Amino acid sequence: MNGVKHGRSKMWTVKVLMALITFHLSLITSLAQDEPEYRMEIGGGLGLAAYEGDFNGKVLKGMQPRLALLAKYKMNPRMAWAAQLSTGQLKGSSKDVKTWYPDLRENPVDFKTSVTDFTVRYEYNFWPFGTGKEYLGARPLTPFIAMGAGLAFAGKPKLTGGPQPAEADSLTLSLTPREAPKSVVAAQALLGFGVKYKLRNRLNLTAEWVMHFTGSDRLDGVKDPYGIKSSGIFKNPDCYSTLQVSLAYEFGKKRKPCHNDRD
Repeated sequence: MNGVKHGRSKMWTVKVLMALITFHLSLITSLAQDEPEYRMEIGGGLGLAAYEGDFNGKVLKGMQPRLALLAKYKMNPRMAWAAQLSTGQLKGSSKDVKTWYPDLRENPVDFKTSVTDFTVRYEYNFWPFGTGKEYLGARPLTPFIAMGAGLAFAGKPKLTGGPQPAEADSLTLSLTPREAPKSVVAAQALLGFGVKYKLRNRLNLTAEWVMHFTGSDRLDGVKDPYGIKSSGIFKNPDCYSTLQVSLAYEFGKKRKPCHNDRD
């Protein structure tokens, strides 16, 4: 009898320990996820833009100021869609490039223009992004990559120097009256990477570098400086890169019956 009682006592002890462990684990999980998740972000950014085209042989050379407004929809702690409206300036010069241009070898040209763009992009975080209190395993710091598309609106470039119409080779299209500088609307694709850091529960800091590939060769005001006629979106298009730091505030509380990122 004593053996039976001793066995029952052991069984009850094991059951009590299991119940306590289960309760403790559920308490830890609930404490680790006692803050809500948010679907949306809105914020702004400051940065620099660098022209990458015929008149710039070095990345990040001649960077100009840039402002941005942004909004994001977070699908889960790893993925988000972002829309951004940005404006800034680009500038460049043919003086220091090693490429030989027929009309510009004796008459270098400088340009400066304004560029406003609207882009939509997909962001993927390498680690789940969050404080760890709203999503188990989330981290306050994560690298990410971004890719997307949009439109660039470039103003009429201000050109200084360059050949006069009478000096230009008649076979080229560079700076001749029929190819005078003008404003441009161009489609673009973008690819970039960066780092996100959570300053506060609902405040996010982002630093990023993005390359913008446009479908136009007119951002710098000079079309086909090689003196060879070309057409198509992949024929010597101008590009620009951006460095940006942005601050965004989260809102739009996510309702969920259980603690995971698929609700």
